Amino acid sequence: METTYPVQSTQQKTRAKNKQLPWVIKAIITVVLAAFALIMILPYIWMISTSFKINGEVFKYPIDWIPKTWHFENYKQVWTGPNPFYLFYLNSIKITGITVAGNLLTSAMAGYAFAKIRFKGRNFLFLLYLSTMMIPSQVLLLPRFILFDSMKLINTHYSLILPGLFTVFGTFLMRQFFSTLPNELLEAARVDGAGYWRTFWQISLPLIKPAIVTLLILSFTSHWNEYEGPLIYLRDKHLFTIPLGLTSYVEEFGTNYVLTMAASVSALLPLLIVVIVCQKWFVEGFASSGLKG
Repeated sequence: METTYPVQSTQQKTRAKNKQLPWVIKAIITVVLAAFALIMILPYIWMISTSFKINGEVFKYPIDWIPKTWHFENYKQVWTGPNPFYLFYLNSIKITGITVAGNLLTSAMAGYAFAKIRFKGRNFLFLLYLSTMMIPSQVLLLPRFILFDSMKLINTHYSLILPGLFTVFGTFLMRQFFSTLPNELLEAARVDGAGYWRTFWQISLPLIKPAIVTLLILSFTSHWNEYEGPLIYLRDKHLFTIPLGLTSYVEEFGTNYVLTMAASVSALLPLLIVVIVCQKWFVEGFASSGLKG
């Protein structure tokens, strides 16, 4: 019996180490991820800090992450100065809001049709529509400009709104989610007298809320930050969106980084609000989309 005590003690120590090992690994992973997260948010911290400084403190080394004097007048000058930022804000809200709403509606309707409505050539038409994703957007710039010019839409917000109302990726995403809904549920609705529109609007659409929120965030981010389209189609400054508005500040004030950073922080707030509010459904949508075929 005496010879078994050291063996039992060694086994107990081994089991204790095995139990502690996952905690050690988790701690290491947590520290590494925290370090990467800090590296990723450092530019944003610098941007916020710079927006409250004066130009002479922007490139000071070592960096003063917390300004010694907070210059809130930078934001006042951005919003009420020669180029009032609220005008660019309103333009971006108008264009992005209409575009995202139309995008969600058309993508959901097309995705539902391709997934649940049987018609001749459905799969071929969907593959043909999906193949347009391989066409680079730059190839369409010149034909689209000529088309909008003939329609007198250049230097109007319609030139930015109309192309954004339809998206191949949104249709594909919605179609994948609608495909997972059981056909028995939709057939039961038809037996009860529900038509295609009521089945789509009242039964199918509420069941794919994660997909809707996912497309909403992606579409909102894309159109809110779009620079190429406004640069090509807009001429008058009062029509500019936020990305073009930022460049106008740089052109007028030279390298006035504090005003540029103040405007950038203001432009970032709507994106943060949308992501924070919709984060739960956004993560759920991406997680479940990986399981759909």
